[in-house]
Amino acid sequence: MDLDALRKAASGISTTLNAMATKKVSDIDAPKDDFGHDELASAVNDFCDRWNIGVSHLASDGAEVSDRLNHCVTNYEAAEQHIQLSTQGILESSSGKDPGAS
Repeated sequence: MDLDALRKAASGISTTLNAMATKKVSDIDAPKDDFGHDELASAVNDFCDRWNIGVSHLASDGAEVSDRLNHCVTNYEAAEQHIQLSTQGILESSSGKDPGAS
């Protein structure tokens, strides 16, 4: 398992979510008078509202994926350490290290 790749993936997701937080869809929404057409203004407003909902869900899902990737890394590292310690204990006896283990 490439734990560094998991860390980078989690970090990349977090970086993307942080960038998304600075660019709001509502920034393109404008007062109805700016459009010069009520139906167009309503369509843009509706689009922005729906898009914000979608972005919110995407951000929530992305944060969950990032958290789970980090959790996997932590669990893999703990399991690897446990295996190393267990193996070390098997190879060592009360009289010292096993001479056959190198």
